[in-house]
Amino acid sequence: MALMFMALVLNSCTSVQVLSDYDKDANFNSYKSYAFYKTGIDRVQISDLDKKRILRAIENEMAARGFVKSETPDLLVSIFTKEREQVDVYNNYWGGVYGWGWYPYYWGPGWGGGSQVSTRTEGSLYIDLIDAKNKELVWQGKGVGNLNNIRDVEKKEARIREFVAEILKQYPPMALAMK
Repeated sequence: MALMFMALVLNSCTSVQVLSDYDKDANFNSYKSYAFYKTGIDRVQISDLDKKRILRAIENEMAARGFVKSETPDLLVSIFTKEREQVDVYNNYWGGVYGWGWYPYYWGPGWGGGSQVSTRTEGSLYIDLIDAKNKELVWQGKGVGNLNNIRDVEKKEARIREFVAEILKQYPPMALAMK
């Protein structure tokens, strides 16, 4: 479940796949301030430390885009996470079989075929932007990547910042930003 999402942080060797969607009728140029949507964030099943890391990264990205945090915001920011285990099976793996063996036509060190199985955790982070006045979702960004254990807190925080930055690169929608 998502409980381990940020305890397992994205592997820095793997790129983040980012998707976004938006309400084409929303006026993105009118949004200048934001606040975190506490009700939605409280439901996310990850550690409080990882929530803080994600929210801090979002604050930095929003500030870089000229947004200010406000008690009366234009946008509410919420997050949620998902994760799933991926199993990869590679057939016809030819590797050494240690020791000597007997085969009707061969005597000597053995080499054999078989399968190699590896598992990886794929995680998703969603960032939702909600129109504060109408309480309607106007933009959603999603980042998907393979997860890997990172014990070093500095590396974990750096990866979270990178992940959030990649998602928020999609905001505002480019077609609307040109208007």
